[in-house]
Amino acid sequence: MTTHPTASDTAYELAAFRDGVRAWVDAEVAPFVREWDETGSFPRELYRRAAQMGLLQLGYPEHLGGTPCAFAFRLAAAQEIARAGSGGLMASLFSHNIGLPPVVEHAHAALQQRIVPAVLAGEAIAALAITEPGGGSDVARLRTTARLDGDHWVIDGEKTFITSGLRADWLTVAVRTGGPGASGISLIAVPGASPGLQRTELDKMGWWCSDTAHLRFDGVRVPADHLIGPENAGFRMIMANFNGERLLMSAGACAFAQVCLDETLDWARTRQTFGQPLVAHQVVKHRLMDMRMRIRASEAMLQEACARFEAHPNDPDTVADLCLLKNQATQTMQFCADAAVQTLGGMGYMRGTKSERIYREVKVMMIGGGAEEIMKELAARQLGL
Repeated sequence: MTTHPTASDTAYELAAFRDGVRAWVDAEVAPFVREWDETGSFPRELYRRAAQMGLLQLGYPEHLGGTPCAFAFRLAAAQEIARAGSGGLMASLFSHNIGLPPVVEHAHAALQQRIVPAVLAGEAIAALAITEPGGGSDVARLRTTARLDGDHWVIDGEKTFITSGLRADWLTVAVRTGGPGASGISLIAVPGASPGLQRTELDKMGWWCSDTAHLRFDGVRVPADHLIGPENAGFRMIMANFNGERLLMSAGACAFAQVCLDETLDWARTRQTFGQPLVAHQVVKHRLMDMRMRIRASEAMLQEACARFEAHPNDPDTVADLCLLKNQATQTMQFCADAAVQTLGGMGYMRGTKSERIYREVKVMMIGGGAEEIMKELAARQLGL
């Protein structure tokens, strides 16, 4: 007789998984986050350790070395790693979650086998290269070109703000292979060691331990079979890829907001002012409740969006709400980071507190994956407005 897992079975597995990730973060990540942030990088070995924990493989096909699972497991992993309080760590350690999906969904089998298993095993790093110096969120106007020369594509142009751009072994690169506008865009998998590819490190306000690069392609030659999917069909792949990215960014933003609340609450309970704990003051209690209210509202929106994304990922209502969720979650993160630093006072301004680091990282979360204004416009268009 065939048996099927029940809801309680899944809940138990999810809880056990979350406990395991939390223990790993507490032992191997959180104690070193400040050091990694100050040195501007984290050990490459951490990719292998994350793979050994089964984190890099979540949601990917089994035949490519992945672990098929409900999106809730990916959500739990993002939330637990966010507890370490470093958006830069999350961005680079999981850059494959934006670099690999087009390969998995649209590349031919041989190219998939060439790229995906090594990345999921933590032996290679994957990144996505779309944004250009003059283009920002307007993907349809990208100017990096790829032309066929015999059995190779020749790529010329520039990309910027590329997460994992310095040490990525594989780059999923958006290029113009056709005419102007969205209909002339393709995706090509570019090996990181390709001659003619120049990488320059970028200095940032936050995300210090995340490697972020400016890329220059100067006659970079890539085999013709590295084209991902059909020629000139890249725009739709990019847009679909953004949906999953925004959902995971929203999960991270909610988790970072909770980190700020937790640190603030711990401080307010122990800090003595005017003969009583800081938390005894009404203004502080109200601020803490404002933080909690926004976090719970954002989490509720996140859970609903997660369920709808799994059931109907391309439905216009789903896409619209993912855009609005990204705004809601990052605004919550911004509010909570500001409230935390204000409540911690001088300590909130000191390097070493999680809230100080998160405060510096808020803006990249509000801009990355689509700025607030773009999210509102895209949501309105999806709803026919």
